[in-house]
Amino acid sequence: MNITAINELIRKNKSFLVTTHVNPDPDGICSQLTFAQYLKSKGKKVFVINNEKMLARFHFLPGVKQIKHYQEGMIKKFDVAVVLDCGEPNRVGKVSRLIKDGVKVINIDHHITNSYFGDANLVDLKASSTSEIVFEYLKKVKFKLNKNIAIWLYSGIMTDTGSFRYENTTQRTHAITAELMHFKFSVTDIYRHLYEMVPIGDLQAFTQVVTRFDALFGGKVVCVELHKKVLSKFSDSFDLRDTIFKFLRAIKGVEVYVILTEIGRNKTRVNLRSSRKFDVARLANVFDGGGHKRASGCAIDKNIKDARTKIINQIKKSL
Repeated sequence: MNITAINELIRKNKSFLVTTHVNPDPDGICSQLTFAQYLKSKGKKVFVINNEKMLARFHFLPGVKQIKHYQEGMIKKFDVAVVLDCGEPNRVGKVSRLIKDGVKVINIDHHITNSYFGDANLVDLKASSTSEIVFEYLKKVKFKLNKNIAIWLYSGIMTDTGSFRYENTTQRTHAITAELMHFKFSVTDIYRHLYEMVPIGDLQAFTQVVTRFDALFGGKVVCVELHKKVLSKFSDSFDLRDTIFKFLRAIKGVEVYVILTEIGRNKTRVNLRSSRKFDVARLANVFDGGGHKRASGCAIDKNIKDARTKIINQIKKSL
């Protein structure tokens, strides 16, 4: 882990923007909160900004209210942008408008599709999560952790490993989380807040959605479409896509899982998951997306029907 370039940028500069990807997950949010805390401990001025408002299901995380959502002209000037958990700089959405020419960029990430876009890059493709990388960095610089940081990093690692079920879970992952647990927080409470606080109305709506999936290519591919009319039935306390994926993963013989979400009239978000045989990062790259071999995504400037056709045709070529 070469951290010299990052340390120099931090030492030489006074003000920092800390951000993560659009539609942030706990790994992005928690690595962001942790790194912001580290910079503040160094006496730096820190702006913590994301593309959109924080979802209600993440409000339990300590300090999360410090994360602001993008508004035009909200900050005029800063020296360095720290971009966490992003394979490409455009993944930060509208926040990219704040990163003007001349601003230095620190890129901290674990995605296989990362383009090393920073002036200083800390990219570890073997890490389970960006939270794991941030932990390792803080150990290198001998930064003293506290309970809030332990909660953040544990939450980020737990979610990006599928509660330690995915193949990115390693001995090192368990060693790190064991060290974090010395701070005596409740891992049960974290899990419950993330996965077991489903409003009854969301669960009732979910049962109507999840049964309407299509099985394609002899059951090797399953596909779910989420139209705006359907999405309006759910609160932002419910992680609909993640819950659908968990349900679909129980189906025997499936290699690729696809969720298409209608964002606008001619804009569709595509979330992809796979079994061990299929590289969905490569699939997402075709449409200027990215991620991991087993979990990735992209956005297609087509209506949901046409986007589905494009994705399915591309999958067909690779099966």
